[in-house]
Amino acid sequence: MTDYNQQLEDLKNGEIESITIEKEDFLDFRTVLIAREDFKHFRGIAYHHGITVYTYTEEPSK
Repeated sequence: MTDYNQQLEDLKNGEIESITIEKEDFLDFRTVLIAREDFKHFRGIAYHHGITVYTYTEEPSK
């Protein structure tokens, strides 16, 4: 299983620029994402065929 929490930490720390999530992995990823205290800092942009690309922002979403 993919360690999404580690990927999110790497994204937050600037070690990677983005995380690409496929449609079939979205629910597992989302479960990890919303359990984090800083989840509003992660911005997901949806693309065709269920692909979502997440980036980290300094300001939380409202």
